[in-house]
Amino acid sequence: MTEVNAADVTEGADAEGGRGPGRPDGTGKGAGRWDDGLIARRAGERGARRRAGGRSGPEGLDGLDGLDGLDGLDGLGGFDGPGGVTDGSRGPGGPGGFDALGGTGLPGGPDGPHGGSGALGAGETHTPIGGPYGGALRVRLDALGELVGLSRTRLEGSILAEAGRVLDEASARQRLSSRHTVVAIAGATGSGKSTLFNALAEVPISETGLRRPTTSAPIACTWSDGAAGLLDRLAIPGRLRRRPLAGGDGDEELHGLVLVDLPDHDSAVTRHRDQVDRVLGLVDAVIWVVDPEKYADAALHERYLRPLAGHAEVTFVVLNQVDRLPGDASHQVLDDLRRLLDEDGMALGEHGEPGATVLALSALTGQGVGELRELLGRFVQERNAAARRLSADVDAASVRMRSAYVADGHPGLGERSREQFADRLAWAVGAVAAGEAAEREWRRNAGRACGTPWLRLYRWYERKRTPGGEVTSSEVLVEEELTARQRVEQAVRTVSEEASAGLPAPWAHAVREAAVRGAEGLPEALDELAVTVGAPTGRPPRPAWWPAAVLAQASMTLLQIFGALWLMGQIVGLLKPGLLPPVLVMLAGIVGGPFVEWACGAAARGPARRYGQDAERRLREAAAGCGRARVLDPVSAELMRYREVREQYVTVSGVVPLAR
Repeated sequence: MTEVNAADVTEGADAEGGRGPGRPDGTGKGAGRWDDGLIARRAGERGARRRAGGRSGPEGLDGLDGLDGLDGLDGLGGFDGPGGVTDGSRGPGGPGGFDALGGTGLPGGPDGPHGGSGALGAGETHTPIGGPYGGALRVRLDALGELVGLSRTRLEGSILAEAGRVLDEASARQRLSSRHTVVAIAGATGSGKSTLFNALAEVPISETGLRRPTTSAPIACTWSDGAAGLLDRLAIPGRLRRRPLAGGDGDEELHGLVLVDLPDHDSAVTRHRDQVDRVLGLVDAVIWVVDPEKYADAALHERYLRPLAGHAEVTFVVLNQVDRLPGDASHQVLDDLRRLLDEDGMALGEHGEPGATVLALSALTGQGVGELRELLGRFVQERNAAARRLSADVDAASVRMRSAYVADGHPGLGERSREQFADRLAWAVGAVAAGEAAEREWRRNAGRACGTPWLRLYRWYERKRTPGGEVTSSEVLVEEELTARQRVEQAVRTVSEEASAGLPAPWAHAVREAAVRGAEGLPEALDELAVTVGAPTGRPPRPAWWPAAVLAQASMTLLQIFGALWLMGQIVGLLKPGLLPPVLVMLAGIVGGPFVEWACGAAARGPARRYGQDAERRLREAAAGCGRARVLDPVSAELMRYREVREQYVTVSGVVPLAR
């Protein structure tokens, strides 16, 4: 079978399509363009005749007798109408058949000025053949999803937007073909993108010329079937989908490659720049084409190369048009390009290290194009470009979110902060004063029980005689109440500041909000505790020696009375005179009563102090429990949530924690 000649196809089609003079035998000068609609119209006529008369095979190609150079079309038996073929496989014609000429889904009308191949029809069906991500990438994507879920109610949507976009793109890419690698060719005006695109396809697909901008929309070329879903995702219409000619060197190596020629990234047309930005966010890899004049353009480095420095493993930087440089100037320019890339923070894949591939070539003369095809072939056959791109996207998202998850130091609530918070609440609720009051009450009861009756009578008389001497416990000054409320607010503010110190701003704000919400109603709750827990319930307990002390004091009182009666009896003459005995008895009672009272007071100090401490402890624990439930627990929950998202962020960022 005769091999198809691309020039014959181009010139013959131009002659038949009316695009200029030319003959399939090479006579005349054609326009160098191929009317894609020619074969489609002939195929449509043949398909209609076959449906009408049952004819199939090459006999159905009536009307193509002018294309006597197309011996390789013997395998065109796969047409099934004007819109495409019965399947996406190659026909019996082998490499010279229709599939080699871009055979799936030719549209029924002219396809514009682009020549050299047919178009992938929009009607080509796509079967999802992607698989789940594996290894570290799957773990990082799962962690990123958990991170977004845990942070959605704490962080602003703008902070999580990039992470959400990465998750959406990962999900969308997973549903598409994992056997294809989408590579975009990007560059500035006049850098030779389209020329390199045609050189890699070995057929003029993308239009080149002096008119700027030449490429107005992305054009795709696929080396194998099954990429329709990927091209739909890029929003590349069927009329701009191409297939290279078969038989070229490296076709098998490039099997699975989807090459996309982009408009100029510095185009004066805003729509073109928007298309470049959109497609660059969706492709698996990028070939940046620079020329010796604009390889250091600030727009390229500041807008694209520097922000995409983390995508070095899926980046090719090609210095084109080296044929214009004399002598060793190409090496000097290439070294300077490497220097600029290093300043941009982009790792260079040299000496076996992962990074961007940098090489020089001339798409016009073919110098270095073979090396690029070989590198692309190895890159495509690895079948991991999409995973690399997504891993770099996750890295970029983690860097952008770092300020929202990485804290300075070790924030949190330590034991010291908790104890100080409890002390402040105890002071605000009056736990110390309540303990002192309980101690005084216990000692007062001891004094009532063990004191002399004459001294108690005198104290009662003094209380009655002094105005305002009877002070009830229900009288609370307004100033003291306000001071207690201010102390509670100060305690909450202090503990929230200590807990949020060093946290990223969103999480510090969440901790402070949790503390403020918990502080609402806390002063009232503490007041209620002061009434229910701080107030004494009944009389204080009595120690075991209390009855003996009461009996001793009663004995001293009886001695005084007995001595006084004895002395009175002697005075009135009822008893035998003897002044010394009754005086000694009465003096013993008078001296013994205060002594018993003093001894009881000394003995009561320890129990009274313990009683006051118990009252203070109960009120302190109640206040601490109330503060813990209302303030510390919500603050701890926020800190726990932060620790959880911090762990997820560490997983997302790919940092392996050091073993302790």
